[in-house]
Amino acid sequence: MARYNAMTGEMDFGMALDSLKAGRKVSRRGWNGKDMWVSLQEPDANSKMSLPYLYMRTVGGDLVPWVASHTDLLSYDWKEVL
Repeated sequence: MARYNAMTGEMDFGMALDSLKAGRKVSRRGWNGKDMWVSLQEPDANSKMSLPYLYMRTVGGDLVPWVASHTDLLSYDWKEVL
């Protein structure tokens, strides 16, 4: 299956991860909540974390640590968030 659909702008998780590593935010069409997205945090000198991690913006606007589900990993409906 294609990693990227040029007509819809949707991609698989591998390409979404590449986008995260490039400093972009990503989201899934399959998520029910509006304005939800995932981003990658790279620790700096002021961070409490010592390794990079993913975090999500929830429907309520909170930022929380995020771990991908099997469904997330195998989906082809990821998009970059502007």
